[in-house]
Amino acid sequence: MTLTKDQQRNLKAQAHHLTPLTQIGKNGLTPEQITTIKNHLENHELIKIRFNDYKKQKQELATQITQQTQAEQIDLIGNTLIIYKQSTDPAKRKINPTTSK
Repeated sequence: MTLTKDQQRNLKAQAHHLTPLTQIGKNGLTPEQITTIKNHLENHELIKIRFNDYKKQKQELATQITQQTQAEQIDLIGNTLIIYKQSTDPAKRKINPTTSK
């Protein structure tokens, strides 16, 4: 799913109030973290990930995360990554990329 610029802007606005659900720390990006991120995406669809360490490699890590989770990168602001992936379960779909609320 490729998002338009308008959809990305709407998702960014919806993510504003969210707190990061996962943090990338001294151990870097581990397979366990990828599994956790996938679970968060399935349950929440739109999540934030904070980079506590590896701040210089955050763009590379963001690319790895989106590739391994098949998620869309919405934005990378400072040390926080915002990603989106529509839930496979229609009952869990709460986020609408076309509206800002």
